[in-house]
Amino acid sequence: MTAVRTFWRGIEWAIAALMAAMMILVFVNVVLRYGFASGLRPGIELSRLGFVWIVMLGASLCLKEGEHLAVGELFDRLPRPVRLVLGRLLWLVILIASLMLLIGCWRQTLANWHNISPLTGLPTGLFYLAGVVSGALMSVTATLGLLRPGYSEAPGVGAAGAIAPGIEDAPSAISSEASPRSRDQETRP
Repeated sequence: MTAVRTFWRGIEWAIAALMAAMMILVFVNVVLRYGFASGLRPGIELSRLGFVWIVMLGASLCLKEGEHLAVGELFDRLPRPVRLVLGRLLWLVILIASLMLLIGCWRQTLANWHNISPLTGLPTGLFYLAGVVSGALMSVTATLGLLRPGYSEAPGVGAAGAIAPGIEDAPSAISSEASPRSRDQETRP
C-alpha cells in the first residue's frame, strides 16, 4: 500500500472511529438520562464536534472518490474536447471553493481558539479546524484533478467512476459482464 492510500485509509478509519465514539457517547447519555436521571454534560457537545469532523472529513473523502452528487446526463453527451475543457473548469471552481473554505475556516479557527467551552474545556475553534483540514484536503484533490494530463471527466460524472486523479487508480465502473438481456439470450436453448 502506498503512503497516499494509507493516508486516505487512515481518514476512513478516523471517520469510523468518530462515528463509533459518537454512537457510544449518545447511547450512554440517553441511558444515564432516562435510567438514572443524570447525564454526561459534555456528551452533547462532544458528539456535535464529532459529527462536524465526520461531515468535513467525509466531504473530502467523497471528492477524492468522485462520489459527490452529480448530474451528468448533459455532460456525458458532450464531445470529448468540450468535456475536457468543462471538466477542467469544474475542477477549477472546486479548487476556488475549497480555498475559500480553507481560508474562511482558518480565520474562524484563529478567532475562536481562545474561546473555551464551559462544558468540555476545549477550544471552540476545533469546530472550524475541521473545515481547515477538509478545505486543505479538497484543495489538494482539486489541484490534482486540474493538473492531471488528459483528465476529461468532471468530478463525480462519467462512466469511468471518477476518482480524483493522481490519488489512486480508478476501478472501471463499466462491468465486463454481459448485459442482462444478452445473458438471457445466452441461456436460452
